[in-house]
Amino acid sequence: MKKVLVTGATGFIGKALVHKLVEQQFRVIAGVRRLDESQSALQIELGDLTSATDLIASLQQIDVVIHLAARAHIMHDTAHDPLTEFRKVNTAGTLNLALQAAEAGVKRFIFISSIKVNGEMTDTNSPFQVELTAPPADPYALSKYEAEHGLMSLAHSTGMEVVVIRPPLVYGPGVKANFASMVKWLARGIPLPLGAIHNKRSLVAMDNLLSFIMLCISHPKAANEIFLISDREDVSTTQLLQKITQALHKKTILFPVPVSWMSFVAVLLGKQDVANRLFASLLIDSSKASDLLDWEPVINMDKQLQKMADSDTSQP
Repeated sequence: MKKVLVTGATGFIGKALVHKLVEQQFRVIAGVRRLDESQSALQIELGDLTSATDLIASLQQIDVVIHLAARAHIMHDTAHDPLTEFRKVNTAGTLNLALQAAEAGVKRFIFISSIKVNGEMTDTNSPFQVELTAPPADPYALSKYEAEHGLMSLAHSTGMEVVVIRPPLVYGPGVKANFASMVKWLARGIPLPLGAIHNKRSLVAMDNLLSFIMLCISHPKAANEIFLISDREDVSTTQLLQKITQALHKKTILFPVPVSWMSFVAVLLGKQDVANRLFASLLIDSSKASDLLDWEPVINMDKQLQKMADSDTSQP
C-alpha cells in the first residue's frame, strides 16, 4: 500500500482527505504547520513552507505527496506586497517541497491549485478549459499558476510525476468562509434579495473532489496532466440557495431584486468582489477527467448538501 504525505492536513479539504485515505487503508502522514493532536493519522510538523524549508527527512519512503498547504486567497489583503507574500509560500514553497520530494524518490506529486488560475468569471456559453489564453493577473492566482508551471518543468527534469487539479468552490461538511455564512443566513430564515439571479456556476462537492484525488494517486494516465474538476451540475446562485434551503428543511424567502440594482449598490459599498461571486457566471469544462481517466462524480449536489446540513445540525 502506498505511503502518502498530505500537506495542509488540518484544513477543510485536508482533514477530509486524511480521513478518506485512512479509511482506504493507505499509510498516511499528515503534514501540518504545527502539531495538532486532533488528526487520526501520524503527523509530522512541516513548519512554514518556503524556499528555505528543509523537508528531506520528512519525505523519506513517501510514495505520493498531495500538496494542499497554501497561503489562501484573502478578499482584503493587508500585506504591503501581496504577490510577494503569495509567492513565498504558494510558488517558492511548493517548488522547494517538490524538488526535495523528487530527490527523496517520491513517485508522484499531486498539487491542488485553483480555478482562479483560469479567472473569476465566464460567459454562460464559454466554460473554462485547461488551456489558458494568458497568465492570471490576480496575485494569488498568479502564484498558483507559477507553481504549476514550475512543477511541470520539474517533472520533465526529474522524472517525478506531477498532477495538477484546479477545483472551483468546494462544499461539504465543515465548509468555511462565505459559503458557511450563506448557510447560516438561510438556517435563520433571513429573507434575502437573491431570488432572481440567472447566472451559472460550477462547484465541486467534497466527496467528488476526494474521489478524483484518490483516482489520481495511481492512475497512470494522470501523470503530468492538469485537470479541472466539478460536479457537472451547474446552478445559478438562486438555485443553489433553494437547494441549501431544502437540505436545511427551512422556509427562506428569496425575493427578486434586479441584479443591476444590487450590483450598483455593491460598487458603492466597495463589495464588487462579493457581487461577482453572487451574480457572475463561472463555468468549467471537466470533461478531460472523464475522457482521460474515466472519472464520474460519485455524489450529486442535493445529496452532498444534505450530508452537509446533517453534519452541521449534529454538531453540539
